[in-house]
Amino acid sequence: IAVGPDLKMYECGIPREMAIQLFKPFVVNELKVQGLVSNAKQAEKFIESGDPRVWEAVEEVIKEHPVLLNRAPTLHRLGIQAFIPKLVDGRAIRLHPLVTPAFNADFDGDQMAVHVPLSEEAQAEAEILMLGSNNILGPKDGKPIVTPSQDMVLGNFYLNMEETQEEFFEKADRILKQGGPQEESDKWRLFGEREGHAFRDSNEAILAYDNKLIHLHTRICVPASGIKFAKFDENHLNDYVVTTVGKLIFNEALPKDFPYINEISPENFVELPERYFLKKGTNLKEAVKQMPLSKDFKKKDLGILVKEIFDRFDENKTSQTSAILDKIKDIGFEYSTIAGTTVSLSDINTAPNREKYVEVGKEKATQLKKLLSRGLLTPQEWETKLTQLWDGIKTEIGQELMSNMARKNPINMMATSGARGNVSNFTQLGGIRGLMGKPTQSKTRGDEYVPSIIEVPIYSNFRDGLNVSEFFLSTHGVRKGLTDTALKTAESGYLTRRLVDVAQDVIVEEEDCGTELGNKVMTIVDKKSGAIIEQLYDRIVGRYAHGDVVSPTTGEVIAEDGTYIDELLGRRIVNEGVEEMEIRSVFMCESKYGVCKKCYGRNMATGKVVEVGEAVGIMAAQSIGEPGTQLTMRTFHTGGVAGSGSDDITQGLPRVEELFEARSNLKHKAVIAKIDGKITALEPNEKGIFSVYITNKKETIEHPLPTNSPLRNFLKIGSIVEAGSKLTEGPIDPKELLEETNDVRKVQTYILKEVKKVYDSQGIEISDKHIEVMIRQMLRRVVVVDPGDTMLSAGIHISLPRISDINEEMLLSGKQPASYRSVLLGISKASVETDSFLSAASFQETTKVLTEASIKGKIDPLLGLKENVIVGKMIPAGTGSLVERETTLLIKERAQEKRLIREERNKEEEVLNALPEEMTRIPE
Repeated sequence: IAVGPDLKMYECGIPREMAIQLFKPFVVNELKVQGLVSNAKQAEKFIESGDPRVWEAVEEVIKEHPVLLNRAPTLHRLGIQAFIPKLVDGRAIRLHPLVTPAFNADFDGDQMAVHVPLSEEAQAEAEILMLGSNNILGPKDGKPIVTPSQDMVLGNFYLNMEETQEEFFEKADRILKQGGPQEESDKWRLFGEREGHAFRDSNEAILAYDNKLIHLHTRICVPASGIKFAKFDENHLNDYVVTTVGKLIFNEALPKDFPYINEISPENFVELPERYFLKKGTNLKEAVKQMPLSKDFKKKDLGILVKEIFDRFDENKTSQTSAILDKIKDIGFEYSTIAGTTVSLSDINTAPNREKYVEVGKEKATQLKKLLSRGLLTPQEWETKLTQLWDGIKTEIGQELMSNMARKNPINMMATSGARGNVSNFTQLGGIRGLMGKPTQSKTRGDEYVPSIIEVPIYSNFRDGLNVSEFFLSTHGVRKGLTDTALKTAESGYLTRRLVDVAQDVIVEEEDCGTELGNKVMTIVDKKSGAIIEQLYDRIVGRYAHGDVVSPTTGEVIAEDGTYIDELLGRRIVNEGVEEMEIRSVFMCESKYGVCKKCYGRNMATGKVVEVGEAVGIMAAQSIGEPGTQLTMRTFHTGGVAGSGSDDITQGLPRVEELFEARSNLKHKAVIAKIDGKITALEPNEKGIFSVYITNKKETIEHPLPTNSPLRNFLKIGSIVEAGSKLTEGPIDPKELLEETNDVRKVQTYILKEVKKVYDSQGIEISDKHIEVMIRQMLRRVVVVDPGDTMLSAGIHISLPRISDINEEMLLSGKQPASYRSVLLGISKASVETDSFLSAASFQETTKVLTEASIKGKIDPLLGLKENVIVGKMIPAGTGSLVERETTLLIKERAQEKRLIREERNKEEEVLNALPEEMTRIPE
């Protein structure tokens, strides 16, 4: 694939030779219709002859015929998208630069596959559901996935920069100082002098820029009434707006009813802040001089802007947003070209005072080594302290390096705008490289402790060059990085496969399951560090309220029971000071097999409420699996005081896996309270093992603590604890939590929070509902406690829908139903134990599953997706679901339209190519 910057977002470029092969049958038909050939054989020859009329036929055929592009590995639904093809020269497929993040593609030799949807139905489906310009949101968090990157970011950053008069004058002086031409210096001085100049309207300002009278970054004044392409408040129409030509050009690309954007902030999205207006009659030059520069437009800001634009539009949001994205893309490319940003060695200066920092570091490192050899530090603590020491020094050097760079230094612009690279990259170029890792994990070998870092840091940087020993140390670390990445891909792929398998039959089944239960949500905070993992706002937007939401300040009802919470309402709820509320949640959904619309809420991929028939299980699995490759592989050390368990905490991919597989053999697992009560004593038994005693009205229970696991810092005698809360540090075993408390809600909340924690540590956002779908599937089986009058026997595992059916029958005939309790299964176990033996057999342990199924004479009801694929039926989701969905109707209409157009065209051509009557009459 190659880049196609001139394409629209719904287009892709297909090489001619490729198009003619892909669309051959259609081309043959078109040639026949045009009367150029009379049969397929002739058509073949005609095509091979290279007649120019063939290309006309190809153009005609592909006019509204989308093709599907797919890049392997297809990690989520955006790995396959539809585009309208355009014929291009050359031998590479052209791809629109904005859709690359969705495919995770780049142009260094990636390959893509092209598929042609044949029937009119298939074409309509591709056009309505899969068109590139319709897939703007990432399904994992509902945020735009098509944000501009690299050159586009740099161009928009440069375009929207502002410079002060001093900066222009300084440049003018510098040109003269370096022996540059006088006129060049005068030009920059003029740019500076024009600061605060007033123009009649935006066109005049842009004209002045075209004639090199002002610079893109000169701050100028334009009356609000002279800016036609933005919305202003009535009161401000006669005031001057302080802005730059760059910002005028940028704002022209935005929608007409959008306020004029001078900075990217929530207040500016409502209207341009007061401080950018100057009344007529003010001394403009002075006023502008006193004003601070406005904030830069960074990559993150562009993302926020795209989301805002998307939310503003009502109908066909996606196509309108994509049109604006195209404009932003074009502007970005154009102005990064005009900026002519280049990077040379002289742009990276070695950090000043680097040696001073390094000396301090060496000194402290020597002291640490002394403490270690005296036995005042354990090897683990020493390793942690050393890592923290050099990381701190590296950060300090990096900050000094960046603060010494000029604002318009290309490298600085590159990093600040978010186009490429970050501070840590530049610290390695101009500061120090710091500590390198080793391929082994830290471990104790015999009596000797082997750390996972090389204890001598690399003091040099790339600008000054490394010496031989440093070079070798660095290769050691780099190689570890590469092997890790290769292993991680396989590990993450296997996790995704298990997730897909366990959730594949979760489909939106009905409008409303009518459950009486809600799920209480609040801001998720990491108790240990106090860091906020997820705000309440993000947890409630796109959900249905359960019960009235009442304002804690005024006591009025903000949202009634069953209200859909959109962004506006969500903001209002949070601003009113609500700290926790109940929402409808997948956890509580009582639909028999799948989930219902009300419990699921918004479909993250479209930004609308989910439709019946949507395969939300698959979407959940993809959303959790797709970022899997970005998670780390290793276990880290928690540094810290001796005794607080300088244990390894499992993080990253292995932690996610151990949560979803509900593993019990955890390292250093926490002791949990078995009952609600008060800590009454903490005493050793005769063997010297400490135990915590918890007492409530009924009983006192002893909780033995494992060696070297002390009580949590904030717990003491007299503390009140609830069943299932941690008494010592470490991960909880979810199965034990369920057994001790028999509280499904607690287990669900714990797993959800822990999974979110891992992804959050890598800066990945995943919507709660995806993780909820998975946890729901892990709790789908129950164990029979008392069979009652049923035919079941105590202790057997059975699925929730089956036992509900059986109990319903019992109640109808006035018999005793069975009682049961929930069991937590890991995802692999849950997949193998599913009711569908076809699905289970195609997953793992095939022979075992099939023999068991045949002994029991099982029947597969074909409810999930896999079973139907195996037997060759249409899957019961999406357009294959039995419900008539809005989208399905749209697709049918579109297909019918296409059919009519084709038939019309064929008729027309036939009429044109019909021979005159006397030629066709057979002579007598």
